[in-house]
Amino acid sequence: MATKLNREAWLNKLAQDLTTKVFKRVRPELVFPAIRYTCGWPSRKAVSRKNKTIGQCFPPSCSKDKTTEIIISMYIDNPMDTAAVLAHEMVHGVIGCQHGHKKPFRDLALAIGLEGKMTSTTAGPDFIKMLEPILKKLGPYPHAKIDASATPKQGTRLIKVECPDCGFNVRITRTWLDSHGGPICPQDELEMVEPTTANKLALAA
Repeated sequence: MATKLNREAWLNKLAQDLTTKVFKRVRPELVFPAIRYTCGWPSRKAVSRKNKTIGQCFPPSCSKDKTTEIIISMYIDNPMDTAAVLAHEMVHGVIGCQHGHKKPFRDLALAIGLEGKMTSTTAGPDFIKMLEPILKKLGPYPHAKIDASATPKQGTRLIKVECPDCGFNVRITRTWLDSHGGPICPQDELEMVEPTTANKLALAA
C-alpha cells in the first residue's frame, strides 16, 4: 500500500524516528537544533556523472532564520539508502558542520551504525537492524529516482554549461565536468549544468 505522505513529510517523519529511536538511543544527551529536511539537488556535484553528492547539510549561518537545512538528493530513492544519507547529514547537523568528517563526526556516525569512509558512509548491520521496523511502519519512500546526468551528451569537444538561474554560460571538457561537476556561477553561486538539465531545473523552480 502506497504511503499517504509526500516526500518532505516522509523525510521529516523519518528524521523524527531517527532522532528518538537511533540517535537518542545511543547518545541520550544529544540536543538537536531546528532542522528542515527536504528532497532536492545539493549545491555542488548533484548531477555529475561520477561522484555525485547525494546529501548536504547547511549550517544555521547559511539560513536567513538560522535554521539548519538538510537536502537529500533526488538521485536517491531506496528507503534504506535514503535513511543512511539522512542520518549522515543529521550527524553534521547535531554536532556542527564545522567538524567536517573528523573525530566528532566519526564517533557519532559509528555509534549509530554507519560505516565505511566517513565522507560517504553506508548503513552497517546495526543501523539496518534499527531502521527495518521504522521503515516498515513508515511505508515506501514516495519518490522516484531522477538522474539528471542521463541527459544526452553534446557532440562538441567542449561542453556548454550554464547557470540554471541567470543563464551565464561557459564551456568545459567532458572529463572535468564528469569528475568535478560544473563550475560555479560567479553571480548566483549555483553549479552550472548542461543546458538541457538547466532548463528542466528552471521550469521546476
